[in-house]
Amino acid sequence: MAETSVKTNENPTTGPTARRLRGHKAITTSCIASRDRPGLIASSDEDGCVCWFDMRCKDLLYTMDVSQNPISSLCFKTGNEDIVYVSSETEVKVFDVHMLASWKPLDSFNYNKDEINQITCNSKSSFLAAADDGGDIKIIDISQKCLYKTLRAAHESICSSVQFLPWRPWEVITGGLDSKLIMWDFSKGRPFKVMDLGKSEPDSSSSAGQCFNPAFVHAIAVPEADMLDKTDKICVVARGDGVVDVINIESEFRAAKSKGSSNPKKGGQSKSNGSVPSPKSEKEDQNQRTRLRLDYSSGGHTAAVSCVAFSVFGEKGRYIISGGNDKAVKVNWLCSTPTDSDNLVVCDTSKVVKVAGFMGRLQKIS
Repeated sequence: MAETSVKTNENPTTGPTARRLRGHKAITTSCIASRDRPGLIASSDEDGCVCWFDMRCKDLLYTMDVSQNPISSLCFKTGNEDIVYVSSETEVKVFDVHMLASWKPLDSFNYNKDEINQITCNSKSSFLAAADDGGDIKIIDISQKCLYKTLRAAHESICSSVQFLPWRPWEVITGGLDSKLIMWDFSKGRPFKVMDLGKSEPDSSSSAGQCFNPAFVHAIAVPEADMLDKTDKICVVARGDGVVDVINIESEFRAAKSKGSSNPKKGGQSKSNGSVPSPKSEKEDQNQRTRLRLDYSSGGHTAAVSCVAFSVFGEKGRYIISGGNDKAVKVNWLCSTPTDSDNLVVCDTSKVVKVAGFMGRLQKIS
């Protein structure tokens, strides 16, 4: 697994500058790229508009006036990209791409009480999750068009990101500005593993040039279902202190399970088969739970990381792509496309969406 950051101050010899997609009249906030229709890109802005682009054309396809408020997140319905979900303020709207010219939503969900930061659909297209500023996560039953469960009382502040785990149908993972990464069983509505990334990490040393912001979780990413035969079952975390964490989710599950089962019952006696773990097995178990830390010392970010994503071009999931606030453009969101060129899409603090190519290295973005 490799990681690369979105560079905006590269030497011009690294390649041609990025393509610019124009159509927004306000700062761009989010973007998604179709996998079924390579080259089709949707992006949103702070004016409540969604612009649709076809990379095979130079012109904007069409613009949707979705809301009078900023749009925070976009996502396709997994397995059916004719359906797209758009969040603005506390509402999620549902659109059919064949009816975009009318701008009329098929449905809308108004279950969140605070502003939504991210929405995502699970791999079976049965649930939609919406994480908000109050720290709550609403799990919406798509087919029944109703609220299934509310996940709350675990995040102490803003819940910034949420992802379903495609290999575990009833688990979801969330990150927040309380520096916590939380794994939930959303069928029961409660967390079973809480990781506080703000605590000191004795196995790592600070590097010169690394920023000293809190380890807020700005974004998380997990591999999609069709990447799992190539990648480990991991979660990638974009942190406010400039670190990108790669966490082995299954190791964390095993650790949480063994911790719960190792506590002897009151009045009872723990059972033992008489065997003593060897130093080698203990070391192997420790290594399995070790998290990979990508920071300044490995050529990474020197300021807050705002977004992370897995590559969908070439060998899907081979690369982790991260964007941060340490370059000339501040990155709001990024995604990749399945095309051989023009396969990295970046929304930043400008009105223009940038598209670059990844050929083992990134072209210049700015």
